[in-house]
Amino acid sequence: MMRILVAGGAGFLGSRLCDSLASDGHEVVVVDNLHTGSRLNLSHLSGNRKIEFRLGDIVDPVKGEFDRIYNLACPGSPRHYQQNPIATARANFIGVDNLLHLASQCGARFFQSSTSEVYGDPLVHPQNETYYGNVNPIGPRACYDEGKRIGETLCFDYHRQHGVGIKVARIFNTYGPRMNPDDGRVVSSFIVQALKNMPITIYGEGRQTRSFCYVDDLIDGILRLMESPKDVLGPINLGNPEEFTIRELAEIVIEMTGSRSKIEYHGLPVDDPQQRRPDISKARELLGWQPGIALRDGLTRTIAYFEERLKSENARPDD
Repeated sequence: MMRILVAGGAGFLGSRLCDSLASDGHEVVVVDNLHTGSRLNLSHLSGNRKIEFRLGDIVDPVKGEFDRIYNLACPGSPRHYQQNPIATARANFIGVDNLLHLASQCGARFFQSSTSEVYGDPLVHPQNETYYGNVNPIGPRACYDEGKRIGETLCFDYHRQHGVGIKVARIFNTYGPRMNPDDGRVVSSFIVQALKNMPITIYGEGRQTRSFCYVDDLIDGILRLMESPKDVLGPINLGNPEEFTIRELAEIVIEMTGSRSKIEYHGLPVDDPQQRRPDISKARELLGWQPGIALRDGLTRTIAYFEERLKSENARPDD
């Protein structure tokens, strides 16, 4: 059994990771500033004495002795990370530096949740880990895109200079229960709009593509990467290589929810990627990993989650 720090552990991905670690009997310390995370995501673990929650921000030094450090502490949706771009950039530089320094002090193995956004609006398709990307360094998404790129740089420099054991994953679009309904991500937005019979908002013509990985598959990939041999550093793509257009996703969600929603088209945001699909050859070869949950199966579970969440919110008395 290990003592493990999960930065961002009250968020969508972080809380699901905590579930897996807790079920294996590890001691888990969660650090989260609750900017996009929620204590509700961890409420089912409140009776577990091996789970400790600390309200805090990784831009401030974190103390403790740990065997493993997972960093998932950064807003992942454009709506949230663009609300305070300077805070986003600081989390990806100062925050990552703080956690890597802690890992070097206590000899912990370090996992960095990087992102497919490091590829920007890619000129290579599908994207593999040798591709350097096509990122606008001064655009409105740069706080996240370039922030994650410098986070990767710090990881490899700490590895080379201080011998820190690092594991870097480039995470592609992930969905599932505990997504924030207001985060602006395409799956959660479409499902909530469809369940409310509101117009489905598509930016651009809906021809841009994404690849959607169900959260359980992703958490399995993260855990496999963290416990992989020491010489497996990454970066390694983790995502589902099955590719859909945004319009296809909207039509599937409308069908599966039985919604009366109509599709509305709006202008395309600045620097919005036109194609996104991971080459997961390295994950298959080095981790024995590939996603196993098809989009419709994952959407069935996700729609059920949002149905219950919306019912609960509607049942609350007015303040």
